[in-house]
Parts: sequence; C-alpha cells; structure tokens
Amino acid sequence: MNTISRSPDQLKAFQGCLLGTAVGDSLGLPFEGMTPKRIARFQPVPLKQRFFFGHGMISDDTEHSCMVIQALVESAGKVGIFRQNLAKRLRWWLLGLPAGIGLATLRSIIKLWLGASPNSSGVWSAGNGPAMRSAIIGVYADKDFELLASLVTASTLLTHRDPKALRGACIVAKAAQLSANGICVQPGQCLEHFSKFVEDDNTLVELIELAETSAKNNESAATFCQTLGLHKGVTGYTYHTLPLVLQIWLRYPQDFRKAMEEVIVCGGDTDTAAAILGAIVGAGVGMEGIPAAWLNQLKDWPRSKQWMLSLCLQLHRVMKSKQPETAVGISVIGQLVRNLFFMVWVLAHGFRRLFPPY
Repeated sequence: MNTISRSPDQLKAFQGCLLGTAVGDSLGLPFEGMTPKRIARFQPVPLKQRFFFGHGMISDDTEHSCMVIQALVESAGKVGIFRQNLAKRLRWWLLGLPAGIGLATLRSIIKLWLGASPNSSGVWSAGNGPAMRSAIIGVYADKDFELLASLVTASTLLTHRDPKALRGACIVAKAAQLSANGICVQPGQCLEHFSKFVEDDNTLVELIELAETSAKNNESAATFCQTLGLHKGVTGYTYHTLPLVLQIWLRYPQDFRKAMEEVIVCGGDTDTAAAILGAIVGAGVGMEGIPAAWLNQLKDWPRSKQWMLSLCLQLHRVMKSKQPETAVGISVIGQLVRNLFFMVWVLAHGFRRLFPPY
C-alpha cells in the first residue's frame, strides 16, 4: 500500500470532495444519456464547461451532497438526528421541482410526505442515489468505521432498500475516506479495504476484481465498459457505475483532469458517474487539484461555489468541536425559480441532440 506521508487536512478534503462532486456533475451533465459514439462526435476532450454558454451548472448529484453536509452540520454526526434532518431536507427539496430526479428517490420522498418514517421510506432499488451522496460521509467519518457505516446506512435507507445500493454507497464513502487520508490503493488491494462491505456478494467481488485487473493492465475506461457490456454507456445501476469509478480511481487517484476525461467519454449516466468519481479524487487532491478553469466557470445559484465553501467550513468546525450548528440554507422559492430555468435549459439540450453531429 502506498501512503502519502502527511496528516490529512480535513477542510481541504471537504472542499475537494464537494467541489469535485460539483465539477464532475457539471462537466458530465451536457452529455447525460448519450452513447460513447455520439459523445465522440462532439469532440469532448479537452473537457470544458459547456452546459450554459461556457458555464457549468449542477444537478441532483451535488444537491444531495450539500443536503448531507447540512444534516451533518446540524446533527454533529449523531445518526438519529442526521436521519431526521436529511429526511426533512429531502422533502423540501422536492418542492423545488428538481429536474431529473430518480424514480426511487421520488417515490421515497413522496412516502415521507405521506407520513412514512425515515426508517421505512426507502423503496427496493439499487440505483446510484445513495452512492452519489455518500462520499462526503466517508471524509467526515475519517477513520471511524462504525460512524461511516451508520451514517451511510441512514442516508441510504431513506430512499433505497436493496442491499446492493447500501454496499455501493459504503464503498464510495470508504474510497473517499482513503483518498482524503492520502492512501493510494493499488490494484489487488480493494477487497482488503472494502471487505466489511462486500460480505458474501460474489457478484460484487467479481466486479471489483474485474476493475482491478483492468486497472493493472492500464486499460482505458472505455475498453473496460466494453468488458462490462456497457456498450451504450454506464447506467444508473450501482453495480454498473461502481466498478467503472473504481477502475478509473485506481489508475488516476490524484489526476482529477484525466479521471474526468476518462469517465465522461464512456457515456450514459455521465453526470452521476463523474460526480461520484470527482468526489473521491477531489477528497484527495483538494480544491487546488481541480482545474481552475472548471471551477471558475461553475456558475450556479443559490448553491454557488462560495455557498458550498461556506458549508464545508461549517462542517469542518463541527467536526472539530463536536457541537452542531445551524447550517447555511437556501430559499425554497429561489431554488424553484432556478430549477424552472434549469429545466428549460435541459430541454434545450435535448432539442439540440436532434441535430448533427450524429
């Protein structure tokens, strides 16, 4: 195991994890749902922000991570309070009419509004929802396995009950934790680190081993997708996204730019895959390891870059003091207005895809 000789800077790890999520999300968003062949026609590399006239915006992947941080700030890591707080935030988030919400998440939040307990609101699904919001939990939990497992379980079961979703979310959180602590995992070491989450899931073991073998052979992510049978791109299924993310992370644990280039050209659920990978790599490289041009062209509101940095600062204080704070918030009305604009622009992108290049 190769370990960087340094003490982890938790604030930098929080910033890198959240902004890595946001940048990956924003870079992948314009290509979401496209096949690798169609993406290649648009000549995506070198990557740049292109969602709105050279600027990037975030989707639900980043928004969920922000809500997780807010819940951590107001609970100081106490699992019961965290669960209730995150459930409350998910309910109000839905009233903002977010675009592209996953069906499992939608059904779960509706159940919450109808009075279901956060302990029983999840539906049977192995989608990416829990994984896309779990990386920041891994960074917060630092080296506390029990805290990581408890918080990720609470977050996951709010929306997803399939054990595959929980295992995937736990592995993403653990990978982010390792990254934040400067531990560069080598191919062949994954099961050593993730064994407590894999249990007796032979399918997951096989997928992780495939990712490790592919990374060891330095195959491109696109080639690995062909091995997985993902000819039209990665799907929203956890056991499709997770091995792809691990394969790229093993090859580029500290190269944020290259990691993003690799994952986005694979097509499919590009924003979520890039957000998860961005969170893991970002936790290790910090904000300074993310290309400045991508950060500078990230323009959103009310969850702006500065707002996210303020949230990270709060989380860092709470982690050190163990005392909860009132998390910085956003206006539901403001979010609704923003989402209406966002929806129009998503539809504009969909209309654009009717035209060449094919």
